[in-house]
Amino acid sequence: MTDTRIISEVMPVQQPLLRPAKLWLPKRVVFTPDALDEPFGQQIYERVSALNLPIEVSKNNRITGLRGADERETYRIAKNTLAVVNAPPSAFRLQPIPPSADWQMNLAEGCPAHCQYCYLAGSLAGPPVIRAYANLPKMLANTASYEQPGRQTTFEVSCYTDVIGIEHLTGSLAECIRYFGTRDEAQLRFVTKYNQVESLLDLPHNGQTRARVSLNAESVARRLEGGTASVEARLQAIRQLALPKELGGGGYPVGLVIAPIMPIPNWREEYTRLLDRLAEALDFECDMNAEFISHRFTPGSKDVLMQWYPNTTLEMEEATRAEKRNKFGGRKYVYRPDDMQTLKKFFYEEWRKRFPSAPILYWT
Repeated sequence: MTDTRIISEVMPVQQPLLRPAKLWLPKRVVFTPDALDEPFGQQIYERVSALNLPIEVSKNNRITGLRGADERETYRIAKNTLAVVNAPPSAFRLQPIPPSADWQMNLAEGCPAHCQYCYLAGSLAGPPVIRAYANLPKMLANTASYEQPGRQTTFEVSCYTDVIGIEHLTGSLAECIRYFGTRDEAQLRFVTKYNQVESLLDLPHNGQTRARVSLNAESVARRLEGGTASVEARLQAIRQLALPKELGGGGYPVGLVIAPIMPIPNWREEYTRLLDRLAEALDFECDMNAEFISHRFTPGSKDVLMQWYPNTTLEMEEATRAEKRNKFGGRKYVYRPDDMQTLKKFFYEEWRKRFPSAPILYWT
C-alpha cells in the first residue's frame, strides 16, 4: 500500500467520460428446438428477428461450432454467439448465495462484456457463449417454493450475466420484474454495467425489484471493463431508475455495487471522486444500499483470464496476496489483512459521510 501512495502522487487525473454502452448485436443467434417449443422462446425469436440478426435452429438441443483453433479464437466465437436454450433441470435447484441474496436464479449464463477480471472465468464450463433461457416463466414459478413465509426472500438473477447487456434481445429482465411485482414476500435483485434502462422505467415492479449498478474508479472502468457503459453513463442510469415515477424515473429501490475495489495508484483520490459523483447523481431521497467487493482471483480464473486477455495489465500476483481456502480445499487470493482493512475503513467512512441513512450490506 505504501508503494501505491508514492506512485499516486504523479498519476494524472482522468476526467469523467459520458459514453453509453454499445448495444451487443451477436454475429450468430442459435435456437434449440426445445427452446422454440416455449412461448417465451418464441417471444425471443420475434425480438431477434426484428433486429435482422442471423438466426439458426440447431438440429438437436446442443450448441456446436463454438471452438476455434486456440483459446483466443474460441473466446471470440463464443462472445459473438447468443444461444437460446432451455435451462436444464439443475437450474431449478436454486443455490444459496449469501451475502448477496438468499437464492441465485439465472435467467441467462454468459456475458457480452469484456471485463478483464471477469468473475465468470473458471466458473462456467466450456466456451463463454451467452445462453438465454427460453423456459424462464417456469423458472420464475419455481421460485415460489423457495420463499420463506413471514420474511422477504431475495433472488439474484445476474450472477452469471449482465442482464441489461442482453435485455434488448431477450426481454428476460422485464419478465422477471413483472413476475416479482406480484410477489409480496420476494424481491428480485439485479446488477449491471450497462445504461440502457429506459424499457424498465414504466414496469409494474411495485418496489419488489432492487436495481443495482456496478461502479468502479474511472481508470479501472476505462482500462479493464471493455464493452460496458462509462461510469458516468451508469450513474445517470441509476439516477433514472431511482427517481420517483412522478419525476419521470422508475421509482426502484436501488443499490450500488463498488467492485472490484483495487488499491490502484491514486486510489483514495479516484474512489473519492467516484463517491462524490454518486452523491451528486443521487441527490434526492431514495431507498438505497451498498455492497463493497474487493478484487480476488483463483488459480483457475487467473489461467483462463490470461488466455482470454494475454496483454492485460490487471494485477494478479500471488506473492502480494493472502491465500484463503474454502471447505473443499479451493484457493483464492485476496488482499493482505492490513491492506484489506485500510481499504475497508476508507470506504465505510466515506460512504457514511455521504449516505448516512443508506446501509452497507457487506464488505468482502
